Amino acid sequence: MRNISDLIEQHLKNILQDSPGGSIEIQRSELADLFQCVPSQINYVINTRFTVEKGYLVESKRGGGGYIRIRKVQIVSKARLQELLTEELIGESITQGVGYAIIDRLLEEGLISARESTLMKIATSRNVLNEVPQIRDRLRATMLKQMIAAILLR
Repeated sequence: MRNISDLIEQHLKNILQDSPGGSIEIQRSELADLFQCVPSQINYVINTRFTVEKGYLVESKRGGGGYIRIRKVQIVSKARLQELLTEELIGESITQGVGYAIIDRLLEEGLISARESTLMKIATSRNVLNEVPQIRDRLRATMLKQMIAAILLR
């Protein structure tokens, strides 16, 4: 059985998919009432499952009449995507979790196959990059940048 976080995530993704322009505004309290959970559960889902690495921009306004705006970022060009991923998101060092989120985004956008996704995750996993964390995260960043460049140039 799926947990409440999965249900909230799927609900938001369904609304986003049906939304013209790929943007929605929600009220945390209304969503919490709908799923009979605390508002912090909504925050958790948004903060962990709707990140920049996963292709979302989130804006939040707190207080009375506050809202959360979630927008799915559209890929304009492969060159811009490569720049965004390698320069802005990956940088010089990247954790396994963030790296996997980027790989999942490439899969979701249809830029890589499920098999390529699996291979990329294996190659950049902690088990393969068996080094101290600082070196491991730098190696992962370099490998991901090279893989993304090769994929986007084909």
